[in-house]
Amino acid sequence: MTRRTTFAMALLATTSVATASDLAPGNGHSIHLGRFDGAVYYTVEKDGYRVVATVASGAEAQPIRFVSTLGPGQRLMISVPQAVGQPSADFEITRDGDVLSVREPGVAPIDNIATSAVLEE
Repeated sequence: MTRRTTFAMALLATTSVATASDLAPGNGHSIHLGRFDGAVYYTVEKDGYRVVATVASGAEAQPIRFVSTLGPGQRLMISVPQAVGQPSADFEITRDGDVLSVREPGVAPIDNIATSAVLEE
């Protein structure tokens, strides 16, 4: 199970695109949070945008998955503490209407992620 999840996470990470604005529902976007790496994607569902983020501290480590359904104006933040006195590594996903925005650690401006009206069954 762990190897299949890690493989799926690696597959999503390799399918990410150069800019977040090119990400469509179901496509992966790489996450780098301190010593954790992984991928995030979302699907459009009847009750909101279902965001799934999977991270692990290495290829053999047990992955951790975060799942949240965002409505307009809502946000999700994944935060990884760093060494004492260092700021945390924060990855934030915000929904503004039909646009899902991603802000990665150390990146000030928020990139837009384009959406379409695709419903997951």
